[in-house]
Amino acid sequence: MTTKVKTQTEILAIRESGRLLGEILSKLESFVGVGASTKDIAVLADRELKAVGAGAPFFGYQGFPDVICISLNDEIVHGIPRPDRIIKEGDIVSLDFGVNWRGMITDSALSLIVGKAKDPRHEQLLRYTEASLNEGIAAVHDGVRTGDIASSIEKVLKKHEYGIVRDLVGHGVGHQLHEDPNIPNYGRANTGPWLKAGMTIAIEPMATLGSENIVVDSDGWTVRTADHSMSAHFEHTVLITEAGSEVLTIRD
Repeated sequence: MTTKVKTQTEILAIRESGRLLGEILSKLESFVGVGASTKDIAVLADRELKAVGAGAPFFGYQGFPDVICISLNDEIVHGIPRPDRIIKEGDIVSLDFGVNWRGMITDSALSLIVGKAKDPRHEQLLRYTEASLNEGIAAVHDGVRTGDIASSIEKVLKKHEYGIVRDLVGHGVGHQLHEDPNIPNYGRANTGPWLKAGMTIAIEPMATLGSENIVVDSDGWTVRTADHSMSAHFEHTVLITEAGSEVLTIRD
């Protein structure tokens, strides 16, 4: 399905979806700490969704078994929450979460370091991966092409010599969790499909301290760096407007 220009009713619903996502993700970020299991975080996420009456678009998506993806250290995305996956001091924890409100889906992710970083490069990786997301968002406007967003992200990540994960990309979002077109985190400006005001997209750079190559664990979901280098992941759902863009999944 190709992402569509949203009606005013749909825009109101997706704004609320994004607001709820940002609020819940902020609570989860505050909850993450040494000794918590990734399943503990998922239980809280599920409880918060139910408390506001929102749906969990990740749960059951292509068979995914939980409401949130939680990935640690060299895991890039799609980590399955587990009670025996205990968070330790210095871990990089990536939370990737979605909300369905009245049929409109938003998608957002963040990475954080628990306690003191094991290496200053880990802090820099998170800082500049998030900066690349912000550059991608800054490129958005009515009539933007996907390559314009992609090249803006790539410039930041290449400047800092990070591995840019090429097998995983941003995407349209709204009526479904993943809609066309894909929005890579690398590419050339003035290439790719045009995007219009009223469309909603998820921009999500994923970067590593090493190679861009990935492997998938035996669980069929967890994607990690092939060289076991540390990774970071940031994502926002963005509404394209006549004047530029509106980030729907802002956190406190």
